[in-house]
Amino acid sequence: MENIFNCNLVELQKIKNRAGNLSVVENSGSMPFDIKRVYYIYDVPGGSDRGGHAHKELEQYVIAVSGAFDIQLDDGKNKKTVRLDRPYLALHIKKGIWRETRNFTSGAICMVIASHKYDYSDYIHDYDNFIKYRKNE
Repeated sequence: MENIFNCNLVELQKIKNRAGNLSVVENSGSMPFDIKRVYYIYDVPGGSDRGGHAHKELEQYVIAVSGAFDIQLDDGKNKKTVRLDRPYLALHIKKGIWRETRNFTSGAICMVIASHKYDYSDYIHDYDNFIKYRKNE
């Protein structure tokens, strides 16, 4: 069973150039899963939060491509908050972890790289159901 302590920041490759920096994420030995889906969240009003959920199988890399936000992780027993504010850092969120995204700065862009395609049945949207799921895992 995964816990919040298995969810860590990963420093992405950063290629420096006087014209700007470049970070790369690709299916290779450096990724812990094959990339099946990429999406991004933007135009979230400054200071706003996004609802919480967990996934039964899906893993994610979450990156603050621009601006900053907090992600609160919860494994049913422990909680920790991670601030994402650098585009070369990804938070690896393992399966079975509840997450809430909070405190978006104005203009922040949250990019999510996922191990699976969208599957509604993989989501746990209700926190009480999440706690039951964790107890039965």
